[in-house]
Amino acid sequence: MEITSTSNSRVKEWKKLNTKKGRKKQNKYILDGLHLVKEALKANKKVEELLITSKFEHLNEIEIPDETKVIMISEEVSKSISETQTPQGIFGIVSIEEEKITYPQKDVGAWLMLDGVQDPGNIGTMVRTADAAGFSGVILGEGSADLYNPKVVRAMQGSQFHIKVINDNLSGWIRHFKDMKVPVFGSELNEHAREYTKVGQHTDFALVMGNEGNGMSKEILEMTSINLYIPITNAESLNVAVAAGILMFALKK
Repeated sequence: MEITSTSNSRVKEWKKLNTKKGRKKQNKYILDGLHLVKEALKANKKVEELLITSKFEHLNEIEIPDETKVIMISEEVSKSISETQTPQGIFGIVSIEEEKITYPQKDVGAWLMLDGVQDPGNIGTMVRTADAAGFSGVILGEGSADLYNPKVVRAMQGSQFHIKVINDNLSGWIRHFKDMKVPVFGSELNEHAREYTKVGQHTDFALVMGNEGNGMSKEILEMTSINLYIPITNAESLNVAVAAGILMFALKK
């Protein structure tokens, strides 16, 4: 049986997953597209439902768990629940698993902290770059865009299933790392900041990137070990995701 009406109650519930309120109420989020669905299944995430149109041609590429319910939907329904202009015709409805957050006690690794970063594309790019650079995880601090926002999920391109990505308070993590003698690098252009090439490479460290317009908050700036800057020639500033990429690859041993 195929769900064809956009006014169907199930369709309305799926559409609500595009909102933070809807995700919180249902404790689920939505994956849009083949790559994300495959990555989630590969990571053994609990995909409760697969929504598929009759025109979708790559079902043979997916190993569907027995507990995952497959639901056929029309092209019209697919377009109504997708936030992209040309949906691929496959969606995954995934449970949000409450994860007990624990600070690493040894083998800390490299961590990226986002202090009020709001643009979903920037967050996704930074998570993907952290994944590529071999980071242990990314922490989305207060004021950052929601981890399960569909635009953030799409921009992460599955990297969220390879490394730890969590929402949490940054100050607690910074205090923990400093107690462990792990350097916490901020990013700010001021007279006390140090050029990023002058601090060496590290196995264990944290890097904090701030809000696109206002930078890092005063509270977090005062907690960091050293604040770094990237020398630039003519442009006034760098995009936060570009700056994060430069710093991540430069600092990581």
